[in-house]
Amino acid sequence: MGSIKSSLFISLDGVIESPETWHFDYFNDEMGAVVGTLMSEADATLLGRQTYDEFVSYWPNADPDEPITAQMNGARKYVVSNTLTDATWENSSIISGDVAAELTTLKQDTRLSTTGSATLVRWMLEQGLVDELHLLMHPVVVGSGKKLFADGAKVPLDLVSSTTFKTGVLYLVYAPAAR
Repeated sequence: MGSIKSSLFISLDGVIESPETWHFDYFNDEMGAVVGTLMSEADATLLGRQTYDEFVSYWPNADPDEPITAQMNGARKYVVSNTLTDATWENSSIISGDVAAELTTLKQDTRLSTTGSATLVRWMLEQGLVDELHLLMHPVVVGSGKKLFADGAKVPLDLVSSTTFKTGVLYLVYAPAAR
């Protein structure tokens, strides 16, 4: 049985953009374990076009001696885009057209994980495609930037679990509401 698990770094004011500018002060072993577990449980990574472009500009040329480099480059990747015509990053395929139908079929037997890709995550939540939403809420107000929940449809969620890290980060796991 497959699933879609989406995970994001998020600030108290809902910003998910440019976490590299505010996130690392809060990264510790607890967060590393969560990120590592989410990555290891996935059969493939699901990316939006913008995140794919950011990742493909970095990971193929990243330090090969870092274990995460091999993991990121070797992992199966699906890019959701109706404009990308060629996915050049190793093990990447494009999902386009009736994306909801394709993802529904794919997740029947594939454990998918998203990293970043807020526009895609927001859309998948509205479509009822996300099985678990993992938020690593950082105790910082960023002040400006792209937010996960700017505008969109109402999506009821149930809190599955919450953990407070030593850094003050809240690790929150939500699932579609059982209402």
